[in-house]
Amino acid sequence: MSPHYSSGRIRVLTFLHSFAPGGVERVALRLVRHWRAMGVDAPLFLGREDGAMRDEFADVAYEMPRQPRRHQGGWETLWMILTLPAAIRRLRPDVLFVAGSTYTIVAVAMTLLLGRRCPPIVVKVSNDLARRDLNPLGRFFWRAWLRIQARCARSWVVMDEAMLPELPPVMAQRGHVVHDPAICAMQLLPERAQRPAGPRRFVAIGRLAPQKHFALMLRAFARAVQPGETLTIFGDGAERPMLEALAASLGIADRVRFAGHVADAPAHLHDYDVLLMSSRYEGVPAVVIEALAAGLAVVSTDCGAGLRSLLSQGRFGMIVPQNEALLAEAIRTAPCATPDRPALLASLRRFTIERSAQDYLALFVAAAEAHAARRPMPVEQEVPA
Repeated sequence: MSPHYSSGRIRVLTFLHSFAPGGVERVALRLVRHWRAMGVDAPLFLGREDGAMRDEFADVAYEMPRQPRRHQGGWETLWMILTLPAAIRRLRPDVLFVAGSTYTIVAVAMTLLLGRRCPPIVVKVSNDLARRDLNPLGRFFWRAWLRIQARCARSWVVMDEAMLPELPPVMAQRGHVVHDPAICAMQLLPERAQRPAGPRRFVAIGRLAPQKHFALMLRAFARAVQPGETLTIFGDGAERPMLEALAASLGIADRVRFAGHVADAPAHLHDYDVLLMSSRYEGVPAVVIEALAAGLAVVSTDCGAGLRSLLSQGRFGMIVPQNEALLAEAIRTAPCATPDRPALLASLRRFTIERSAQDYLALFVAAAEAHAARRPMPVEQEVPA
């Protein structure tokens, strides 16, 4: 007879490389904190303990392997593959939670290294799977990699119904929707406080990395900026020196502020009017959810089905192709608030952590019970008379 699981009797292991800032990591840490508050046994395994979000989540306890002599920042995925199996054997989780698409290679490795001793895996798909930004050859290899990944997990979780058709057939058979828990219910305020009069204040949040395509944003902003308008960019990354030089060459260095990483950047959104996003691809970006909840208007490039669904195909924000002139025109004409706030709030209730944390736990319980049911029953030895 297989064991009976419940949300209070299940151990869910989440693993992350570090406290380095990222949407996947922030949501995962918030989920771990919330599950623990619910009484769930939710251990957290980190490859290393550095990162800009460490102080923000100082209350979240974690386990960490003995550190190598050489800092593993440049080979963190290999380090996780080498150290996670021992943690799984020691902690004996009922479920392994893969917090985002960047961690699926670790999940594949765990199934190969641990075999039947690997707990059932639940993967959150955090990025657009269609990857139309790739050339045909790149998409061919991308689809091949998806087919390899597909067999490693019990459940594949997408963050919006619009992403389900993008799942390869093998994933789709085990596909589920759990909306991205980017906000809490208290953030869903009926109205935004009256904005002060004056030029519009634009803001962007994200890693300064190729995926986010901040260079496109800066070029479009330079074409559209009106007197007195500013753009503040929260986030850091390897592209920062190049982007700062680009802003200077475009003549907008005095209009663009690179604020770097700040703890809980979304908490600063109320100081701005319009969120800009220029990503090449995304899943359901948490920062857009947070901006909409804060009452900002949104201008974004078309970076995936999840983004289009989140903005209700343009009803709750402006969506433009990856084109500098079109993005500039959208910036030029962007309003200072999202229209039809009652309908927007009704849509955003899907993305509260109170709701999504429960939905994840239901999936974890189902995965653990199905896994236990497939285990061979121990053979009872006959006791001699």
